[in-house]
Amino acid sequence: MHAIRHSIALVAHDNKKVDLVRWAEFNRGTLSHHRLWATGTTGTILAYELGLEVHRLLSGPVGGDQQIGAKIAEGEIDMLIFFWDPLEAQPHDPDVKALLRLGALWNVPMACNAATADMLISSPVFREDYARNRPEFTPRAWDHTAGGPV
Repeated sequence: MHAIRHSIALVAHDNKKVDLVRWAEFNRGTLSHHRLWATGTTGTILAYELGLEVHRLLSGPVGGDQQIGAKIAEGEIDMLIFFWDPLEAQPHDPDVKALLRLGALWNVPMACNAATADMLISSPVFREDYARNRPEFTPRAWDHTAGGPV
C-alpha cells in the first residue's frame, strides 16, 4: 500500500497523447495511488482509458498549461509528466515554455518522455515523503519616491 499520495500533472501534445496513454496504462497500478491532474482532452482520454479519477483543467491552448503552472507555483503539484512534441510547432508555445519554466523554477520533478517518466516513478524517492527544496521568493521593498525597488 502507498501511504504517500503525490499530485501528478499529466499533459501531452496531440502527437504525444497516444504515447502518454500507453505509458499511463502500463503504470496504472502506480498512478491509481496518487492524485492525477491533466489538461482538457488529455484528462478526458486518461480518465476513460484508465478508469481513474483525473482532475481535468482547461485544454492546454486555452489556458490549461497556465492552470497547471499556477498549481505548481502554489505547491499543489508534486510532479509533471509532460509528453511534449519537439517536432511540431505549437500555437501556444509561450504557454508551454512558461509551464516548463515554472516546473524548473519550483524544483518540480519533470519528465518529457516515457523513459524519464519511468525513472521518476520507479525511484525509491517516489515512495517516500520527499521534501523537495522550494525556493524562497521574498517580495522586494518598493521605494515609492524613486518609483522602483529598493
